[in-house]
Amino acid sequence: MIRPLPFISVAGHTLEYFRIEPSRDPRTTLVFLHAGLGSVSAWQDFPAALCRRTGCGGLVYSRLGHGNSEGIRGPLTVRFMHDEAQIVLPALLSALQIRSPILIGHSDGASIALIDAGTAADRPHALILEAPHVFVEDVTIESILRTRSRFISGDLKKRLEAHHGANVDTLFEAWTDVWLSPEFRSWNIEEYLPGIESPTLVIQGLQDEYGTARQVEAVVGGVAGPSESLMLADCRHAPHVDQRAAVESAMARFVTSASHF
Repeated sequence: MIRPLPFISVAGHTLEYFRIEPSRDPRTTLVFLHAGLGSVSAWQDFPAALCRRTGCGGLVYSRLGHGNSEGIRGPLTVRFMHDEAQIVLPALLSALQIRSPILIGHSDGASIALIDAGTAADRPHALILEAPHVFVEDVTIESILRTRSRFISGDLKKRLEAHHGANVDTLFEAWTDVWLSPEFRSWNIEEYLPGIESPTLVIQGLQDEYGTARQVEAVVGGVAGPSESLMLADCRHAPHVDQRAAVESAMARFVTSASHF
């Protein structure tokens, strides 16, 4: 029987979360930040597998409106990722007494990790970024438009419903509306990159339908700390799904090496 996840109230929100106990390294916590339509359950067993492999503890949570967390009450603002990085995430880490974690972000979650690393008082020990966005590209908007069509007339809504339940319609509308808004076209977080000294690994699929290699180049060339990238063939927007073995190995190696910094 699957037990329901615990909830925590932080920054005025009630969020579901899941802790993974460390097996060898109690000093390091891997904090997983999901994609724009992700959640705790959407990660499936990847966080637990990576924690087992590295011996680290882990934290996985669903942002406001995602999974079984409290629902979104209104439209998202252009600064919704800034609010997560600068208000919600620090409050959550403080409440759970997690210091200097390794942030592992996917898509929007990777952007949130970058904002946090560039502005937080307690900077992350390291960053692992899957398919990050640092500016808006035409390919991203075109793919979100196709995603919206699949939600309306295809099977996407049913698949997302398995992860978000009653939140699914409100979440999807809010997320697509903000990304497709004219105001969001000028969204850009490159200003934070020079202030990031945390070791950084960027992973992206060569067939990523939501972003080009320009995103990876901007991060690797812009951060102040040591950085590296991994571009994977036969891989779209979710490397930990499309190339699970390669991604898990690369992340485990990076976590081990980052512990020496």
